[in-house]
Amino acid sequence: MTNNDILRSLRYTFDFSDDEMISIFGLGTLEISRTEVSDWLKKDDDPESKPIYDKDLAAFLNGLIIKNRGKKEGEQPLPEKSLNNNTIFRKLKIAMNMKDEDILDTLDLIGFRFGKHELSALFRKPEQSQYRPCKDQVLRNFLRGLQEKYRPAGGS
Repeated sequence: MTNNDILRSLRYTFDFSDDEMISIFGLGTLEISRTEVSDWLKKDDDPESKPIYDKDLAAFLNGLIIKNRGKKEGEQPLPEKSLNNNTIFRKLKIAMNMKDEDILDTLDLIGFRFGKHELSALFRKPEQSQYRPCKDQVLRNFLRGLQEKYRPAGGS
């Protein structure tokens, strides 16, 4: 999955307007223009499509956490310079205030079976022997599950 795929999926799932997207980036300490948002959200085959870099997506995810959960005390976290699926998944888990059971239920909505131990391995520190990298398939299915939960096909 590309960062652009993730951003497009989140925008669709939560039906964010351009202004809301700009505001969320701002909460994550990144000032962007409507043009940048538009270019990042364009389909990959569009000649005007631009890739969103890890640092920019990290700012959006940090902003989403602040939007949904409020600012935490003290210094705000800086956007990471590089992201992997595990970090993206962890940030979404925090932003959505989800426990492991909530994530498993979300995956279950779309018929994706995943074990509690498999899930906990994704959120461990990379140095731990039980750590497992999050594959694109897992992140893609989690995003699809969020879509089913927050914007079901029969809904708006």
